Amino acid sequence: MKTETRTEIEAAVFRKLLSHLDSRKDVQNLELMNLSGFCRNCLAKWYSAEAVERGEEVTVDSAKEIVYGMTYGDWKENFQK
Repeated sequence: MKTETRTEIEAAVFRKLLSHLDSRKDVQNLELMNLSGFCRNCLAKWYSAEAVERGEEVTVDSAKEIVYGMTYGDWKENFQK
């Protein structure tokens, strides 16, 4: 498989994961962490770290907006139990 194709597939899978997590706002980060060992916040931190490694300025807070589809504060206020 070509590197470009693999990257496109991985990006599509990541977008589907974000979409799935968005559709399951009832699932709390603590539940994700307990079951899978990672949560939405982990994804945001990994996103930020990979961006910075590639010379892009992406803060963890801005990465959380990408992962949550809104600010973390808004998500906590509306969906955290």
